[in-house]
Amino acid sequence: MASGGIIVRVDSKGRVTIPLEVRRRLGLREGSMLRVIIDEGSKRIMLEPVEQGTAERFYGVFRVRRWPRDLDGVVADAVYGAWLGDT
Repeated sequence: MASGGIIVRVDSKGRVTIPLEVRRRLGLREGSMLRVIIDEGSKRIMLEPVEQGTAERFYGVFRVRRWPRDLDGVVADAVYGAWLGDT
């Protein structure tokens, strides 16, 4: 990467494309979360990768017809069953 940085263009919806080399070096994939940091004094925008929690990683993976009343209990039972080897 050049010391002067990489120039990208902002499209009509305010989006920019992060170059492939940058995505590879930072391990960014489709769906990666980024924190936008604005430094108004220097007029800089910084993007910082954000670690996703378990809920974000699995969001949309499972289809749920009806949520149980006691979701914590369901999760606890599943973890306990996995711990016992009942999977």
